Parts: sequence; C-alpha cells; structure tokens
Amino acid sequence: MAPVERRCIVTGRVDDRSRLIRFVLGPSGEVVPDLAGRLPGRGLWLTAERAILEGAVAKRLFARAARRTVLISPGLADRVEALLALRIVEGVGLGRRAGLAVAGFEKVREAAKSGKCSLLFAALDGSEDGRGKIDRIARDVPIVAALSAAELGAAFGRDRVVHAAMGPGPLGARVFCAARQLAGFRPGAALIGDPTKSKERSIGSK
Repeated sequence: MAPVERRCIVTGRVDDRSRLIRFVLGPSGEVVPDLAGRLPGRGLWLTAERAILEGAVAKRLFARAARRTVLISPGLADRVEALLALRIVEGVGLGRRAGLAVAGFEKVREAAKSGKCSLLFAALDGSEDGRGKIDRIARDVPIVAALSAAELGAAFGRDRVVHAAMGPGPLGARVFCAARQLAGFRPGAALIGDPTKSKERSIGSK
C-alpha cells in the first residue's frame, strides 16, 4: 500500500503523514493537535519539528491556511511534546499488558538475543554507558532514546526504567512513529535505525 502523504503548511513539502502532525480547529476556533488523526474537520498538517510549529504560530500560518481567525493557546509546542511522550508511554504500556514489552537490561538483552523485539529503549537521562550497552546488543533493531527514565517507568508501573524492549507488530511501529515525531520537539532525543527500512541504521531521523 502506497504511503499517505500530506503537505506541511509551513514548508510546503509533501511527506508521509507519519512524519507530520495533524491539527484541527475546535468548536471555538482553537488549534487542537490531533495525534491520532481521528478528529473531525479539515486537517492542518505540520512537519513534526518544534521550530516549524513555533514559526507557524509566529507567522499566523494556521489562520492563513484555515482562512479564518483561530485561537492558539500559549505553549502549544510544549503541549504537543507532552502529548507525544504520553502517546509513547501508553503504547509501551499496552505492549507490557499484552506481553509484548519488557523492562530491565537482562530481559532486554534476552529479547534482543532471541530476535523477539522490534524496538529497544534507552532512557534519555540514562548514563552514556547504559546507552552504549543497548547499542552493542541492538544489531539491526532500532533504538529509541526519547523518554526519561520516569516516563519509561510509568509504562511499566515503576518509578524508573532505563532499558526496555518491545516485540514486533503494528503497536511497535506506531510507537516508533510517535518517537520520531517527539525527537523533533524534545532536545537531546535520538533515534537510531528505522523499522521501516530493513537493516539500515542512522542517527537522527527527525
């Protein structure tokens, strides 16, 4: 199936919709992020980068694209970042409850060794040594370093989690897409590899 593409209202570039964020106008004309792409109304699409969203707000491009007056709440970029992080946490949490996600370095290493994972996670605020250990066992499995240890911990009902892994399937692909979007909003976030490209590993997939 061919990818579904949309045009960014700021850059004018056409890209796969998984690399953009959809916004709609609420009942009062407020700009609402629609990460799941399910809210009614015409979509206003932006490349998933903080600078692009902030540029759209500063230049009033939402109003121009919508051809009407719009309301934009303060800190919209921060809200998008928080919603993306929550989307990942909820996705990993679903994976844990379905038996598709594990936490702790030893369990993660076993999952990677057995080929039963499609994504590896390293806490953004974890040590360089910890991230290095994950990289050494990853082989061709993508690594997501976009959540804090507390955020990863929330997915597993713990205070902190530094290392985690998810098994294969559409849920993992959805989580990766959200992580790629989050990397455009969260300083220091990094992605290594891409599950949509077999055996390709590259840093920085914003």
